[in-house]
Amino acid sequence: MNEPQGGYCVGVDIGGTFTDVVCARDGHPPLVFKVPSTPANPGEAALAAVERLAAAGVRPDSLARIAHGTTIATNAVLERKGGRLGILTTEGFRDTLEIGRQMRREMYEVRLDPQTPVFLAPRAMRLGVRERVGPAGEVILPLDEESVRSALDRLVAAGAEGGAGCLLFSFVNPEHERRVRAIARLEHPELEVSLSSEVDPAFREYERTAVTSFDAYIKPTVRRYLAELAGRLVDSGVRAPLQVMQSRGGLAGATIAGNRPVRLFLSGPAAGVIGGQATGAASGHDDLITLDVGGTSSDIALVSEAKPLIRSEGVIDGFPVRVPMVDVNAIGAGGGSIAWIDDAGGLRVGPHSAASDPGPACYARGGSEPTVTDASVVLGYLDPGSFAGGAVELDVERARAAIRERIAGPLGVDTEDAAAGIHQVVNAQMAEGIRLVSVRQGFDPREFTLVAMGGAGPLHACALATDLAMSRVLVPRHPGVLSAAGLLAAPIEHEVSTAYAEPLAGLDMAPVRSIVAELDSAGRRLTEREGLSPDEVEVLHFADVCHVGQGYHLEVPFEPGADDALERLYAGFLEAHERVHGHAVEAPARFVNIRAVHRQRMLDGSGAPRPSSGAVPSGSPGTGGNEGATPGRRERRMVRFPDEPSPVETLIVARDALLPGDRLAGPAIVEQDDTTTLIPSGWTALTGGTGTMTLVPDAYG
Repeated sequence: MNEPQGGYCVGVDIGGTFTDVVCARDGHPPLVFKVPSTPANPGEAALAAVERLAAAGVRPDSLARIAHGTTIATNAVLERKGGRLGILTTEGFRDTLEIGRQMRREMYEVRLDPQTPVFLAPRAMRLGVRERVGPAGEVILPLDEESVRSALDRLVAAGAEGGAGCLLFSFVNPEHERRVRAIARLEHPELEVSLSSEVDPAFREYERTAVTSFDAYIKPTVRRYLAELAGRLVDSGVRAPLQVMQSRGGLAGATIAGNRPVRLFLSGPAAGVIGGQATGAASGHDDLITLDVGGTSSDIALVSEAKPLIRSEGVIDGFPVRVPMVDVNAIGAGGGSIAWIDDAGGLRVGPHSAASDPGPACYARGGSEPTVTDASVVLGYLDPGSFAGGAVELDVERARAAIRERIAGPLGVDTEDAAAGIHQVVNAQMAEGIRLVSVRQGFDPREFTLVAMGGAGPLHACALATDLAMSRVLVPRHPGVLSAAGLLAAPIEHEVSTAYAEPLAGLDMAPVRSIVAELDSAGRRLTEREGLSPDEVEVLHFADVCHVGQGYHLEVPFEPGADDALERLYAGFLEAHERVHGHAVEAPARFVNIRAVHRQRMLDGSGAPRPSSGAVPSGSPGTGGNEGATPGRRERRMVRFPDEPSPVETLIVARDALLPGDRLAGPAIVEQDDTTTLIPSGWTALTGGTGTMTLVPDAYG
């Protein structure tokens, strides 16, 4: 990595404790490391990564691109650090954001907190303007421009930094909203206004108002962050473009991302899923369930036919945000999750976490609550002296004391049994999380490969696969930084959509194709701004479809150019309805939305990942010249495995000692700086040509 030539691609994923970095170049092994995160200014960690690369011989001007996963958009909401916001609505609808759906998630709480995101804009910052558009797009009352000017003056005088235009039925006819923004630019050019007809052009007034308000609320914060980071990268000698991961799983240039910030929610988890997808594709597996186990949570997602599932709406801080995003199910079960006894005497794990400060009891930093990591230490899974590459020395006695006093004593069992129980409970929670993304959506987990990643994913993977009757587990070469690797495997992608509420039966396709052409034109403009030529972009179309009278829709692939486009769309809708809801009825259906996705081509002619992605090793298990060999032994220790009544002598192997073609039969443990892989009896690990491990039960061997 000491060569100064260009062509290096860097993925930087910022987490709560550490920022993960992967630097890759064709023909060179990737450089992988972590730097401490800097919560006060997350961009400082990215700049520290560039300095670390320079010290390793990778000059800033040799970087070809920097792909960035960031929590800045999510944190702006969680920490209430967005800009002061004003909302303009149709007169009489200023309380849409506060009324919501008139539903309460918590019915019996003594303290009743708002169930809608009214913190975005209190009532004084939500004003109505005189205008009215009907449901067919007809103008019932022309826009009173003087009322717009008056409202804008009041909002700016009250300190508004951003505005959200959310007029009734603007998704059908956006002219009034566009005029509102034009007036704002003339009267108050410092006020950036987000329009609901651009952010979320779809029906359901509350959801459209909420997501547009989120977009406007976080826009000042996100823009400042990205502009400052891009500028400081240039000052550091970096000439590569800064790209940012979006929630749908594609990258966008920093400027475009700043203009559409609401699409940056859950940027990091999306990158992890893309990294898992690339790992599976490189090993010849397209149907995957990714399991990313960190310190406080587990992120679980499903990839079907090499495509991550996308959901049309996510949840941020308990509030619905209607933005397409990779369908990641996050549960409060991680290495730092605290074990406790409930009032009925039952063993529980999480969702509360010891986090990194004070951390698990074994960290000896003041934590006294027993955690999953403490249980792993007591069971012998983790080597106290080599945890995290030796950066943290674990205190076994503190871990034992915490479990003995808080769990084993109250339950009347010995400490090892209590630790095993903690693992069984957390594994059951993770297994249920996997069922939620698979069985609940009509997929059989037995037909999928489990990709274990994160600092603790490979520790739990075999137990989960056994519970779910899954026959294969993939452990990437660097599971702990797979989100950063996923950034380098992700394509540039832009999605544009529009509402279209027409029945399928007997529909004239001419206006539909005209709408699709307009969407494609908008998508083409975005990809051209990214420097992509038309032959570098693949175009996909989708339609949201529901039965006439049905309140919720399903996304279905759409081929508007086909002669039988509507018939194919209807058949696809019935198939999706059967899979998701368990039944399908041949009843009339209608369009809800139409969208176009313009995506950078990441595949070569053979369908294999383009080598320049460089992020995730390719190759398949068993390749190379070491078939059947047993890797050199490092040591043995006593380990208590799941479903084993007592500890068994276990082979401990360093991941670096595994060569292509190696086979390692359980019971065994494979250790590396960023994770530990647990291989129980009845399982065998096979090392692929570039280091990816495949774990299989002996019954499938």
